[in-house]
Amino acid sequence: MKQYAVYIFFLVTATLSAQQKAYKYPFQNPDLDTEKRIDNLLSLMTLDEKIQALSTDPSVPRLVVKGAGHVEGLHGLALGGPGHWEGKGKEPITTTTFPQAYGLGETWDTELLQKVANVEGIETRYAFQKYNRGGLVVRAPNADLARDPRWGRTEESYGEDAFFNGTMTVAFVKGLQGNNPKYWQTASLMKHFLANSNEDGRTYTSSDFDERLWREYYSLPFMMGVTEGGSRAYMAAYNKVNGIPAMVHPMLKDITVKEWGQNGIICTDGGAFGLLLSDHKYYKDKYLGAAATIKAGINQFLDDFIDGVYGAVANGYLKEKDIDEVLRGNYRVMIKLGMLDATNNNPYAAIGTDKNAIDPWTTEAHKKLALEATQKSIVLLKNDPAKQLLPINKAKVKRIAVIGPRADEVLLDWYSGTPPYTITPMAGIKAKAGENIKITYAVNNSDGKAVKIAKEADIAIVIAGNHPWCDAGWADCPLPSNGKEAVDRQSLTLEYEDLIKVVHQANPNTIVVLMSSFPYAINWTQEHVPAIVHMTHNSQETGNALADVLFGDYNPAGRLTQTWVSDIADLPPLLDYNIRNGRTYMYFKGKPLYAFGYGLSYTTFTYKGIDVEKESIKKGEAITVNVTVTNTGNRDGEEVVQLYIKHTDSKVERPVKELKAFKRVMLKAGETKTIPLTLRAKDLEYWNTKNQRFELEKESIELQAGGASDAITVTRTIRTQ
Repeated sequence: MKQYAVYIFFLVTATLSAQQKAYKYPFQNPDLDTEKRIDNLLSLMTLDEKIQALSTDPSVPRLVVKGAGHVEGLHGLALGGPGHWEGKGKEPITTTTFPQAYGLGETWDTELLQKVANVEGIETRYAFQKYNRGGLVVRAPNADLARDPRWGRTEESYGEDAFFNGTMTVAFVKGLQGNNPKYWQTASLMKHFLANSNEDGRTYTSSDFDERLWREYYSLPFMMGVTEGGSRAYMAAYNKVNGIPAMVHPMLKDITVKEWGQNGIICTDGGAFGLLLSDHKYYKDKYLGAAATIKAGINQFLDDFIDGVYGAVANGYLKEKDIDEVLRGNYRVMIKLGMLDATNNNPYAAIGTDKNAIDPWTTEAHKKLALEATQKSIVLLKNDPAKQLLPINKAKVKRIAVIGPRADEVLLDWYSGTPPYTITPMAGIKAKAGENIKITYAVNNSDGKAVKIAKEADIAIVIAGNHPWCDAGWADCPLPSNGKEAVDRQSLTLEYEDLIKVVHQANPNTIVVLMSSFPYAINWTQEHVPAIVHMTHNSQETGNALADVLFGDYNPAGRLTQTWVSDIADLPPLLDYNIRNGRTYMYFKGKPLYAFGYGLSYTTFTYKGIDVEKESIKKGEAITVNVTVTNTGNRDGEEVVQLYIKHTDSKVERPVKELKAFKRVMLKAGETKTIPLTLRAKDLEYWNTKNQRFELEKESIELQAGGASDAITVTRTIRTQ
């Protein structure tokens, strides 16, 4: 027996030795422990190579290590577009282009969002491996919260609710990264940590709020992205958080790394290292700033950082081991992407390597998904039952006037790629209307044309909204209601509402399509115009999806993800980050123009009750909440079943209500379904500042189900243990 054991020992040793001989260095061995591989790689790198690897490209050419850089991808891979993400001196590569993130949020469909992100991941791999373009670290999703509609980058966020944003973030992360147990398709890098929701002064202002809001609201989508989605990368924000610049804040290490297990890339925002000195004025020189940044946990700079890091080392502010510590995160991500391995065992490494491969953005499958995502993003805001303008009955209409500045264009935003084609609203309406309906068009009424064609038509459709990048300089938006990166909105008033008024006066059968990146206070339009829909910019299938909804080939079921206020005076000051002061549906004290979760359908739904599998829930548990819904109309349609909770006897301050589960479901006309929703105990917890942990309070919880936050029709009470 002893001889047999010795034989086995030598056999295993010989096998391992043979395997190791196949690799020049241990870090190249995919069967070796990840941390040991990184130990070996770092031991072979020079200080110069390590400092260079603090960029977004951690390649080490001498050791034949090829890193994967960053790409933008909030709603499709961006290798083109207004931001010129194709790279200096290169031609854009067309890629499948979906609605803006705000519109993807309005689908309330996590399965769809995961498919969208998966398509983006496939195209990212394909472009990188077939055309050597882009990178594999995707700067998406934006997990920030749209707590105020004046925020210039509202278009990048899924909405105002932390649980909702976190759920959508998890879906997008999973779609990008794939489901292989060993490798990632791409790496999801979330933006922007933390509390980055003002543009004016973002490079020096401080987002201030208490510890409970930090834990329960602002950081929650990021925590879910890490702990549930599996993201191991994020970008630190420009702003300060409670007086400390985010990129050097202790929260990076103390919470995201030590508590959540975030052990990958933590990068600066573009130019943020320089702003640490010039705008925040937080350190007296760049050497102290570089040392503090790396010691805080940053391992990738989107900035000129080389001199600062060398100076930090030369002055003794930074040791090589400090650089080693953070570089480990970069190479953990590279190993997950398969960048240090042979390609034979990585299924994603084969994407785009076939010489006969068809560019995926040209396939019908990707076009079809873009259409579906756009259809599902459209929100029906009003459809007067007395008029019943929507859906348009082609048999009763002979002439349609299409009017407005957004009617015959598809506008891309700053983080868009270049779509392979675009279908404008005008093109979509014309194609859907067919030869028997005459379509007339006017951009505006400057020469009286809009009024003229409206009077002559059976129906007038006004398509208006913002320009996603203002068609202006970097920090310039000529219209006060417009906003973008670097510019917050100064008004919620739609400048084109005067156009809507004159068209409606000329033809009461007016439909308004609000094509916008954020909410508007369209009070007059809501009061007078019989039909209104909302959709966001950017999708290559904009016109087809809109026409499908207008003519009834698709029954809209999008829902709002933000409280649309009726007046800018209903909002607290923009820099007030304490949402308890009347911000979001959880604390809003007024009557909104449209509530969070709101959206209509061409059919109607009735809620019949809530059943629970048990009357109580304790820490660590999840229970099924069954909500019964009937389609009481005469059309098939989708309903977004929303489950809110109200703390009826909590001993600590809680919101008026909180979203805790949702599901978009299809019901045929007359059909009744019981929809199972999962309620998790951890989503009912609050942050106990004294005990420094999340705790489940013993209390009564009212379950509230309905079609919107202000349309609760059935309730049920349970207890927490």
